[in-house]
Amino acid sequence: MSTDQSPVPETSVPTCYRHPSRETYVRCTRCDRFICPECMRDAAVGHQCVECVAEGNRGVRKAVPRTILGARGSATAVPVVTYTLIGACVAAYLAELASWRVVWDFMMLGRGVLPGGEVGGVAEGEWYRLFTTMFLHQRGGSFGITHILFNMWALWAVGPALEQVLGRWRFLALYVLSGLGGSVLLYLVGSPADSAVGASGAIFGLFGAYFVIGRRLGGPVGPIVVLLVINLVITFSVPGISWQGHVGGLAVGAALAAAYAYAPDARRRLFHIGAPLAVLVLLAVLVMLRTAELSPSV
Repeated sequence: MSTDQSPVPETSVPTCYRHPSRETYVRCTRCDRFICPECMRDAAVGHQCVECVAEGNRGVRKAVPRTILGARGSATAVPVVTYTLIGACVAAYLAELASWRVVWDFMMLGRGVLPGGEVGGVAEGEWYRLFTTMFLHQRGGSFGITHILFNMWALWAVGPALEQVLGRWRFLALYVLSGLGGSVLLYLVGSPADSAVGASGAIFGLFGAYFVIGRRLGGPVGPIVVLLVINLVITFSVPGISWQGHVGGLAVGAALAAAYAYAPDARRRLFHIGAPLAVLVLLAVLVMLRTAELSPSV
């Protein structure tokens, strides 16, 4: 009688489907394949493999980051618009130093005689002057250097914070419309021959917006109030400064910031798009009315 026993059949040891040399007894709860510790990802129940996790993520819509006022969050903390505006103003100033014609051709002017003897200005169809003047500054001299240095410092000081909370496009609209507001007020109440250059209208708009948004968010507004008061005193006490440009920019900036900051959540997008458009239309209508007033009757 034989005492030899039958050989025990060999059983295969499960291995990771991505790493065949690694033994494992853990399966992916989604595809049921074996996965090693390197390949497993925690799931609501058990673990999943990297491929199943990636497949699941493709079907998930990721939330778009938003600022506290509902603007789309920027992918970088760098204040791109602020730095671009500073660069544009510096480039325009260098162009002014290279040719005096830059100031005469692009400064704010209602209607006046240019150095070549021709009549120019907004009333003569040169509407672009309302916009281009906010990138120019007093040409040369100690006042010219002080003018651009202070405005660029102010833009650098308050611009990044506003750009971060408003988002790039809202911040750009605030800056440009504030500058236009200053130009339009000068055009409306000043003499047709009055001229002006400078980003001060846009800067005052940023000051006003900083105050309004600061109050809305419960932040400290004392420093900006002090800065505003000092600049308003300088505006009305120093000869040669366009108070219209400063006050017009301040009014538009504060009003637009109020629409940004106090828009109801349910209609925030409507307010944030509609308010800048409404301001732009209002300014355009005022310019057309003033132009019709200055145009000689036929």
